[in-house]
Amino acid sequence: MNTMIGYARVSTDSQDLRSQRQQLQTLGVMPEHIYFDEGLTGTTRVRPGLVAALKALRSGDVFVVTKLDRLGRSARDLGGIADELTTRGITLSLGGKPYDPSDPMDKMFFGMLGLFAEFERDLISARTREALASPERRVKMTGRKPKLTPAQRRQVIRLHTEGEHSAREIGELFGVSRQTIYRVIADEAALEAPTQTD
Repeated sequence: MNTMIGYARVSTDSQDLRSQRQQLQTLGVMPEHIYFDEGLTGTTRVRPGLVAALKALRSGDVFVVTKLDRLGRSARDLGGIADELTTRGITLSLGGKPYDPSDPMDKMFFGMLGLFAEFERDLISARTREALASPERRVKMTGRKPKLTPAQRRQVIRLHTEGEHSAREIGELFGVSRQTIYRVIADEAALEAPTQTD
C-alpha cells in the first residue's frame, strides 16, 4: 500500500508550522507521517526532519510538501531532491499537485519555481546586508545589554546557519555583543546535542 509522507519546515514562526501540518493533513497525509524541521533554514540539506522523511519513503509512496520553498531554497538542491525521488520511484506532490519529471512542462515549471525561491532567498539576504551596512538602521547598545526574545534568538540561529554574516554583524543587527550571539549559538547546540542515557 502506497503511503503519503509529508514534510514541513519553518525558520522562526511556530504558528506557520501548525498551518503547514494542517494543510498536509487536508491533502491526505496522516499526522503520524508528517516530518518537520523547526528553526532551520532551507539553504542546507542538513535537516533531521527532511532526512527522516526521505528515509521513510518507499517506492510508490508520495512525498507531499505545501510549497516548494518549504523543501529547499536553492534550485540546485531542489533539483537534487527531485532527481533522488524520481530515481527511487517516489512521486513528489506540491500543494496537492503531483510533479511528473517526465513531463516537459512540469519539469520546466519546477525549475522556474526553484529559481524564484532561490531569488527570494538572495533578495532577503541582500536586504539584510544593506541593513547591516547602514549605521542609522543599527540598534545602538546603551547601558545594560538587552535580552533577545525567543523569536529574535531563532532569527540569530537562522542567520548564523546561513553563514553569510559574522557574529559581530548579527550582534550589531540586534543591538547585542558578539558574546551574546555566541551564547545563543552555544545554547542551541546544547539543545540539539544528543543526551546520554545509562
